[in-house]
This record gives sequence, C-alpha cells and structure tokens, in this order.
Amino acid sequence: MSLLAGLTRQNSATATLLTRHLSSAASKLHACYTFKPPSSLTPEAQCPNSPPTKPNQKKAKPKYRPPSSLDRSGRKTVRSDDLPFDFRFSYTESSPKVRPIGLREPKYSPFGPDRLDRKWTGVCAPAVDPTVQTLEGAEDPKLEEQRKKKREMIQGKPLSSDERKALVSQCERSKTNKHVNIGRDGLTHNMLNVIHNHWKFAEAVRIKCMGVPTMDMNNICTQLEDKTFGKVIFRHGGTLVLYRGRNYNPKKRPVIPLMLWKPHEPVYPRLIKTTIDGLSIQETKEMRKRGLTIPALTKLAKNGYYAFLVPMVRDAFLSCELVRIDCTGLERKDYKKIGCKLRDLVPCILVTFDNEQIVVWRGKDYKPPKDGSFLKVKDRESFDDDMYVEKEEHVNETKHCNQLC
Repeated sequence: MSLLAGLTRQNSATATLLTRHLSSAASKLHACYTFKPPSSLTPEAQCPNSPPTKPNQKKAKPKYRPPSSLDRSGRKTVRSDDLPFDFRFSYTESSPKVRPIGLREPKYSPFGPDRLDRKWTGVCAPAVDPTVQTLEGAEDPKLEEQRKKKREMIQGKPLSSDERKALVSQCERSKTNKHVNIGRDGLTHNMLNVIHNHWKFAEAVRIKCMGVPTMDMNNICTQLEDKTFGKVIFRHGGTLVLYRGRNYNPKKRPVIPLMLWKPHEPVYPRLIKTTIDGLSIQETKEMRKRGLTIPALTKLAKNGYYAFLVPMVRDAFLSCELVRIDCTGLERKDYKKIGCKLRDLVPCILVTFDNEQIVVWRGKDYKPPKDGSFLKVKDRESFDDDMYVEKEEHVNETKHCNQLC
C-alpha cells in the first residue's frame, strides 16, 4: 500500500510540472507570433441538453400573444363628443331620477383603463362633468337640445306612407332573419353599436323585445330614438322597426366605446318595507297572508310580453284592493323588477314577493288614473297597420283552407 501511494504522488507531481511547461511554452509562442486560432477550431462550449446549432439557422419566432383589450400602448383615448348623453349599462332598466344608497364594488370603469375620456361614477359616465366624485352627475339641460337637433338633421324629410310600408316589408321574418333582441337587461350600451352595424347594410332593423322591459314599451321607443337618433316606424306587440334616417351616413357613424364587462348593480333602497305606510305591524302581516290566498290575476310566462299587465292591474283595482300575480318559474330579480315597474306605472304599494308571487295593494285613498289605456295616442304617433292586418288575415285564411283540404 505504501508503494502505491508513493507512485501516485510521483505521477501527480510530474503532471503538474508538464502542464506548467506547456502553458509557459504556449504563452511564449503567442507573444512571439501573436497567433489566434480561428473560431471553427475552438467551438464554444454548448450545453449538453441544447440541440446542436447550425451556421445559418434562423432565430426562433416569439410565441403568439393574443391582443388584449386592456393593452393601450400606442392607442389614443376614444373621444365621445358625438354622443351627448350619459353612458349607462342599461338605458331602459335604470333611471337617473333614482339615487342609489351605495356601491357593491370600487369605481372601476367597465370601458377599461384609459379607453374613454369620461370618468365612471359607479352608476354612469356623465357627459358634462368628467371629474365628478358623486354617484350621479347632473345632466346638462343643453344635452337634450343637442340630441334633438342632431336627430332632426339625420332624419331629414319625414317618410311617406308608401316608403314606410316598403321598409317594414323588408324587415319581415319571411324576408330576413337579421334582428336585434332586447331581453331582461333592456337596451344596453353595447346594443347601440349592434344597431349601427345593422344600419351599414340596411336602412331599417327589426327589434324584438321580450321579458321585463316590455312592461313599458313607450320607454323603449323613447330611449331607442334618443340614443340612436333613429325613428320607430312600426310597432306591433314587442316587435319594432327602427329606421336610421334619410341623411344617415354609415361612414360618419359615431364611434361608440364598448363596455368590456357588466358592472355590478348599485345598492338601492328596499322595495318592501317591514311595515306598510299607514298600517300597523299586525295589519301588515294579515294583509300579506290574505294576499297569498286570493286568486291570481294572471300567470306570467318566462320571456313573455308584459305590456298588458299595467291596464289589467288598474282594472282589477276597481273591484278589489289586493292583486296577486303568479310568477312561478321566473327568476327572483325579474319579478322584483316587474313589481318595481308596477309600483311606478300603476301606481300601487308592494306587499310581498314570497312564494314567487307579486302581491300589490292599491292603498287607502286610491284614485284610478284618468288615462286608463297603457298606450297614449298623444305620446306616440299611431302607425298604419293595415298592411300587417291584411297579411295576418291572408295567413289565417290559408291555414283554414289547408285544414279543410
């Protein structure tokens, strides 16, 4: 063992001397001839796991990164001077007159950061005061005049009866499937952009209204004409035809910034109080029990047409003080909105929403409204529906003939 240890020590000492001699000789050669070997003779050390590189190999392309709507690098803020109204998520299901009592989330703009030249207040993006810090911005009275002038300029000369009938016939279901649906959220902000996209290829667009917003069709027509600067030329039930105007130019249409997500609804006061005004606690409990046992006035279907509901409740109040409406199958937030609209349009007092029922009370000093009809002729111009009635009669006659055959 001692012999082996001595041999290994001699070998290691010899190796160190040899390496020192070679290194000194190489340094002398480099100092004399300044010789540098080419790069091909001394390749760079590669990682053992990396694939071998080729001399003319192209650089790898960066991975595809989908465009983000939140990335505003190199983009300008959208100007909204052509739209003189406050931006809201829904124009028919929210009212600027009702002030919320709180917010459910911070005031993050649903349009995205730095995408709009207006400030989001948690409820709307006001057109006049972009630095407002309150929940509601006071609307400038001049904005309504600006919208009216712009609408008159776009509409131009009124349509004749023949022109209106021709436009309505082009929007029939048998001739085109293109239409816009208005559901439980009502006329939303992004829907304005959809309507303008339809107007690029046609002068009029068919709009089908369903669900809660149909309780106030006058409000839908008013908001459509006010926000799109168009004109409703036909109305039958929940179906509307919206005309763009004679002087409408699709190339000069307003740029409508889109909402990237649906903002949370703010907190509003409770619809039903613990005790009804003018009654005691015991009387309120008895009225709620009695309201759930009376016969139902009607049963509402999901996504139906509810414009008949207000005159029905008004007529029922002439003979009884309590009215129950069966809302089985509807979502809770839907029949709460229906109750809120009944309270404002009838008017009446909400009693309970228990067991998917709406119970309303006419009040102690109830006086029936002078205008019993839901559709006021003085507010909305009457449309000539002769063409539609003739077509319905022709369809019914055809069905009857087929049954006889």
